[in-house]
This record gives sequence, C-alpha cells and structure tokens, in this order.
Amino acid sequence: MVLIFITAALLFLAATIMNSFFLPSLKKPSPGASHTERVAVFVPMRNEEKNVAGLVATLKELSYRHISFSILDDHSDDDTYNSLLKHIDGDSRFTVLQGRKLPAGWAGKVHACHQLSQSTTGDYLLFIDADVRLHPNTIETSLTLLKKRKASLLSGFPNFPVTLFFEKLIVPMQHFVILFHLPLLFANFTKWPPATAAHGAFMLFKSKEYHAIGGHASIKNSLVDDVDLAKAMKRGRHEVVLANVTKYVSCFMYHSNKEVWNGFTKNLFPGLGRSIFLVVFLSFFYTVFYIAPLFLFIYGILTEQLLWMLPYLITVIQKAYVDLLTGQKAYLAFTMPLSAIGLVVLVNASMWKGLKKQGYEWKGRSYQ
Repeated sequence: MVLIFITAALLFLAATIMNSFFLPSLKKPSPGASHTERVAVFVPMRNEEKNVAGLVATLKELSYRHISFSILDDHSDDDTYNSLLKHIDGDSRFTVLQGRKLPAGWAGKVHACHQLSQSTTGDYLLFIDADVRLHPNTIETSLTLLKKRKASLLSGFPNFPVTLFFEKLIVPMQHFVILFHLPLLFANFTKWPPATAAHGAFMLFKSKEYHAIGGHASIKNSLVDDVDLAKAMKRGRHEVVLANVTKYVSCFMYHSNKEVWNGFTKNLFPGLGRSIFLVVFLSFFYTVFYIAPLFLFIYGILTEQLLWMLPYLITVIQKAYVDLLTGQKAYLAFTMPLSAIGLVVLVNASMWKGLKKQGYEWKGRSYQ
C-alpha cells in the first residue's frame, strides 16, 4: 500500500514541476526598453484606513511616468477618505472618489471597480487592492510581458507575507493550488475559459478589450470577479496571461484569523462553481494524499521503516518547490498536512454556508 502513496506523491511532484514551466515570470526590462502608453491605476477601498499610508507610498514610488491613480472610497465606516487626502498631499496624479450607493444585484467590489473604470481612462487599466505593495518597476515589467505575449490581460498571484498561524497554513496554498491543479499550458496558451485563473489584487487590462467585454458590469454579481473577468476575456477571444509576479507584487491579505476564515469561505465554494461534487472530491483527495501521509510518517518513525516516511517527505518537497518559486517561507512546507486540513475544513464550511443560504460576510456586507 505504501508504494501507491509513494508513486502518487512522485507523480504529483513531477506534475507540479512540469506545470511551472508554463508560468512566465515578470523580469526586469532590458536597458533601453521604453513604454509611452498611459496607464490608469484603480484602487477600490472600503474600511482600509490601516492600508492608506502604505498604499499611497507604494504608488508614489512607481517609476513609470505616464500614469494616473484613481482611488474610490466605498462608503467606509472608518477614516479612509480623510487619510487618503492627507497622504496624497496634493499629488496631481491622484484622484479620490466617493462611491455611489450599492445597487441591488451588484457585489460591492465589482461595483466599486466599475465606477473606477468609468472615471477616467488610459491605454491600460491596472486594478489592484488596497493591501497591495508594488516594486517601483512593476508597471514597466508588466507591460513588457503583456506586449511580448500579445495579451489583453495580465494577472498573477502576489507574494503573500504571512504572520498569523492560520494565515501561514492557508494563504500560501493559493500558489500551490495554481501550480498543482491548474493546467497552465491551457491557461496561458489557449482561449479555453475553464482553464483560467486570476487574482483580483493585480489585474492589468488593455483598455479597449476590457471595455469591449463590458468590463466589471458584465460580472456585476460575482463573488469571484477576478476569475469571471478572466473567463469573459477568453470568451471574447482575447489572450490572458497568468504570471509569477511575486518579485514585484506583494499582498498583505489579512490582519486576523477571522478575516482569513471569512475571506476563504466567501471564495471557495463560489470559486468551484458551487459544485458539491468538486468539494467532495477535493476533500477526499487532500485527505488521502496530503493528510494521511503524516500518519504514515509517524508509523514509519515508530517502526523505523523509512519507506513509510517517504510519502510525507515527498509532499514536503512538492510544497517547498512551490514556496521557493513564489517567494514564500520554505519551512512552511513541513506544515503541509495542517494546510490540507485547513483547506478541507474551509471548503466544506464554504459549501455549507452556500447551501444553507447563510450568506458570506465581507467588509461589513453579506452576499449569497
């Protein structure tokens, strides 16, 4: 029996390594390379007072010259708006908007992004989240890759600096899921919508194609707006590129374990198309191949049989490969069984909330 686990673990490791070859990385532009297109950066903010200083600072440090920043305060209960005015300090590149009332049938972030997209324009539109921090050369490097691939959308899962225990277990699993489960060959080299992923913290569009598909208005009630927008781009026959952006884009997603719970329960079941089958399959898969190996490892230690330890050690290597590739702390690979337990619990909790119509809570709003 243990040979089955070893064989499966080796196959999963090999598949992850091979899949990673189809994930391009942002690279420093060659000397002399220049871009003159106008880039409009859009940031929706709701109760983000704690992120204002870091966000404005990172935007001001961007080296790209042909750029503007539009930030929308989406009915914050804190001092987000006044804090924005204070830290922007008259910089003419910035515009601060106050959001309109959320209409029925719209998700909050989607409506905020839609308003931003109507406020100004550019040759390219970059949507980022308030908790994102950018390398000064991010715009140049992104435009270089976007043009090289002749794509209309570039997205990527950022580097995730993690500090909370639950956050360490769960948040880096986003990279693991992409590099293990998403067929990146089809995601990055075909217009097949099912093979698509994106991260809403960093989405760079060609403006013409974004508006051609109807922009955020085309997915107005989506809870997984990033993926749905990417699929809409592909359905419109536009090229989409998912890249490794971790050297240039960081995202401080959560500030409490409760936020981790709410964020992932909001996204997981809707992100799986509300498929009960997929939840059951993934729960079984991760229990068998990523939780059970820990018990095999313990048995191997107690009986002094190395063979029984190998499935766990191979899964650690698989996770470590992903973590090193995406700038994550490598030691977290040893917690892979705990990460798998957390993922199984979250995906089932997300399904339960969805089926029971309990609603998903985020930023003080409830969604079905």
